[in-house]
Amino acid sequence: MKIHIDIDCFFVSAARIADSSLEHKPVAIGGRSDTKIFNKDAKKQTVNFENSGSFVPTFYKAYEESDDDIASFKDEDGRVRGILTTSSYEARAYGIRTTMSIKEALTLCPHLIIKAPNMSLYQKLSHELHEFLASKIPLIEQASIDEFYGDLKGWIEDEDVPQFIDNLRHEIKKVLKLPVSIGAAKTRYIAKLATTYAKPFGSKTIYPHEQDKFVDPIKVGDFAGIGKSMKAKLQSAQIHTLGDLKQRRGTVESWGAYAKDLYLRVAGLSDAPIVTTSQRKSIGISRTFDPLYDRVELRRRVHVLARHLSFAILKLKVIPTVFHLSIAYEMNQKSHKNISLCEVFTEKKFDSLCIALFNEADNQRRLHAIRISINCSSFTRDSKKELSLIGFHEEQRMKKLTDNTQNLREKYGIDALKWGSEM
Repeated sequence: MKIHIDIDCFFVSAARIADSSLEHKPVAIGGRSDTKIFNKDAKKQTVNFENSGSFVPTFYKAYEESDDDIASFKDEDGRVRGILTTSSYEARAYGIRTTMSIKEALTLCPHLIIKAPNMSLYQKLSHELHEFLASKIPLIEQASIDEFYGDLKGWIEDEDVPQFIDNLRHEIKKVLKLPVSIGAAKTRYIAKLATTYAKPFGSKTIYPHEQDKFVDPIKVGDFAGIGKSMKAKLQSAQIHTLGDLKQRRGTVESWGAYAKDLYLRVAGLSDAPIVTTSQRKSIGISRTFDPLYDRVELRRRVHVLARHLSFAILKLKVIPTVFHLSIAYEMNQKSHKNISLCEVFTEKKFDSLCIALFNEADNQRRLHAIRISINCSSFTRDSKKELSLIGFHEEQRMKKLTDNTQNLREKYGIDALKWGSEM
């Protein structure tokens, strides 16, 4: 059988490990786009390539002891800014939920304890849990910073799975102090669904003969992989539960390949192997900020983002060949530009490329911008593209300069050397 392990309210659980006085209290972890990256005296920027994703950025400001109260979420005018990335079950009892603004959350629960994120601690605890699980189960896949899959086939007999996962969650709590919930089923997708109904700090096994009874009453929006648009499409077709979806196979499959695969997952007819290691396919950086019209300042911020992303690309030792820059404006307007280029990677060339992409993408110049994102993908190791030899010798000289700059930043920090255009 496959199992799915999910850490309960991970960021809050981590905060409670660091400070036991938070136990049994309404606690939430705040999040705010790290705009200090644009400060001309910015320091203590940290990069981590493990488990980045939702609420877990690749680049973030290093945690400081002074960051753990509401003051760290106030702007220069004293306004409370930011959203919640997670909250304890005690906080959820007041109606508090993920992505709610901190200001709204404090209105619902004035005594809510807001903590700043501590990404280094989260990465450390996640790594420790991964190592622990690997010592207990032959095949373990890390799906995110707080989510794992395991394959028990040939290791634990099906009839022994309920006791095994129940013992496992208690052992994890005892050894690592992390509360986890575990679901088990024949496929990873049903196992993940079982975990949802095992929370908090529980375990649930769904055998094949129990699958229909368990799955059918569940609302479509509760199944991983059904987002807002698919949920709306299903509901417009009068498909409200997973049981309805299974009965309307023809309708669902007529919507295309993704919907066809979705049906198979819900029905327990599709599965995927446990992948113990995976290579990063892309790397990106983005920041959201207060509405900003000044194009000179926006370009300066592109320089800053490009410098940070260049540092990460060089640290990964990859050569990207597809570059994408997008801009989000006020009034829900968006614009983007991308280019394919297969040449030796140097920071100077990348910086110029990002500015050129920004200039082309910025087609709403009467509007204020609120977000800039840069993404690089299709690394040469994956695409098998051959590097252009045009200007190769000049590029090798620039690459030497780039490498020397990288070594200095590795030693003294990302902000040790900056472009004059950032000042």
